Amino acid sequence: MKEFNAQPLPDDHPLVDKLNGIFGEHTFLLGAEGLHIVERTQRARADADTAAVVRVASWEDASRTRLQAHEPELTDVVVELDPEDPRPAE
Repeated sequence: MKEFNAQPLPDDHPLVDKLNGIFGEHTFLLGAEGLHIVERTQRARADADTAAVVRVASWEDASRTRLQAHEPELTDVVVELDPEDPRPAE
């Protein structure tokens, strides 16, 4: 499994409602490559609930101050989910 370094936006972040309106209700992760969501996947292991990380916006500039939304891009990152919590397990 490839390591993925990103921070989830808190549910009370002022942009979450707008992002939910654009991309649907998700856990949004902000990382070095942009804005990501977590989607359940067919790549699930028999012994774990897993999901794929999908990039929905990329940084426009090297200073990482503006994001540009684009068609969802499936990454090669798969994360294990806690069955009690839809957010990626830590």
